[in-house]
Amino acid sequence: MVRRSACGRVMPVHNLQEYFRTSIDTVMSEQGVEIDPHATHYVVNMMTLFSRSEHLYEDDGEIYGIRPLALMLADAADAPSPEHRTQTLRRIGDVALFFAGFFVDSLRDKPVDVDYYTHMGENAYGSLSEETRGTFHGNAFADVYLELARKFRVLIDVLNEVRENAGGTSAAEDLVRTYELWRKTGSPRAERILRDKGIVPISGKPVH
Repeated sequence: MVRRSACGRVMPVHNLQEYFRTSIDTVMSEQGVEIDPHATHYVVNMMTLFSRSEHLYEDDGEIYGIRPLALMLADAADAPSPEHRTQTLRRIGDVALFFAGFFVDSLRDKPVDVDYYTHMGENAYGSLSEETRGTFHGNAFADVYLELARKFRVLIDVLNEVRENAGGTSAAEDLVRTYELWRKTGSPRAERILRDKGIVPISGKPVH
């Protein structure tokens, strides 16, 4: 993987997992947010895994891509076993967080927006926490899933900042989009960007 430095030069990254870990820790410190270290570790591993397209995209022999979250949710409802349901719900949460954090701009003018991904991700991780608690898997991950559900919107902000620092498109370049993000998710980062640009959000309460 390569990343862009502050001066715009492309720099190699030899350890992707360590890069994500350092980037997330730096952004959390800058934003003054706290996330359980086990949840942070989970997100770092998820990002590292999804950096390989074969893990992010599905190939069923006919279609190569990402299955819509609504269809994944239907798969979870019809899962033949608790294990299969757990895997599907985890996939929903992971994909929702990854896209809302790194590809929010790609959702522009799409039938579903960042608030949809946020809703799906929060609910998937929340269900995982409840349904796995008391099981062998839940003993290790139930609290992590709960933290991911509770801090989902915070994590979107953190990953947006990581993306921006890596040379991605800055949300500040599109103030209308930034306002939309704040209005729909209540993102503190989006509000901060708006205020830094001299724009005070006029809605008394963000719409969820």
